[in-house]
Amino acid sequence: MNNDLPGRWIEGTGLIAGPLLVATGVLLKLGHDAFFPAQLAAFADNPTQMTAAYSCLAAGIVLLCPAALAVARRIGRTHPRWAQWGLALTLAGLFARAFHAGVSHLAFQLVTVQGTSTAQQAVSAQYGSFHIFQTINLATMAGWIVLAAGAWRSGALSRVASVGLALMAAMPVGVLKGTGVMSIVAAAGLCVALIPLGVKILSQGPAPRWWTYPLAAVIATAGAFISLAG
Repeated sequence: MNNDLPGRWIEGTGLIAGPLLVATGVLLKLGHDAFFPAQLAAFADNPTQMTAAYSCLAAGIVLLCPAALAVARRIGRTHPRWAQWGLALTLAGLFARAFHAGVSHLAFQLVTVQGTSTAQQAVSAQYGSFHIFQTINLATMAGWIVLAAGAWRSGALSRVASVGLALMAAMPVGVLKGTGVMSIVAAAGLCVALIPLGVKILSQGPAPRWWTYPLAAVIATAGAFISLAG
């Protein structure tokens, strides 16, 4: 049984749900130009779909943190340096993507409050302005390549899965990025790389006790209600 933090269930959930949510977000953004004016216009035309797209993507990015930790821990059994550098760079890139998701959310709220034209002008005026996460843009892409190389060298992932993991480096970086061919390729590679490992991890060991399912549902529902009410 795996007693290492964060634990089998958190790792397995991240490995399965993270890639699926990223892929869902990518697919929901299909049909619109990838640059920010079209993304803002798409939100004005269909706010529910675009909110779902960016929300899925943001949630998937968060869940990829324990997923990356799960891969790195397996690499570290034989190749600790690859594990350390791969995890550090990958997590830095995920944090940057979470920051970008927050900025994108704010830009969408400008559409709601001030209209599409004003929102496009505001985003255009500040696009490319300095923020601290610009300094790690390279890590956002390179982290997946280092982690994938370590996974292949250590045998933590198969060659095909390692290549799939490395393809995540092709996912566009920045605020209000739409879906292009490389986004789909990156999301597909992520699913191929991580979901089988997640299934394997979750199958190793006993299932949770019956009462944990309704308890988790109650906690999630209460948390969502409190957040929306507050």
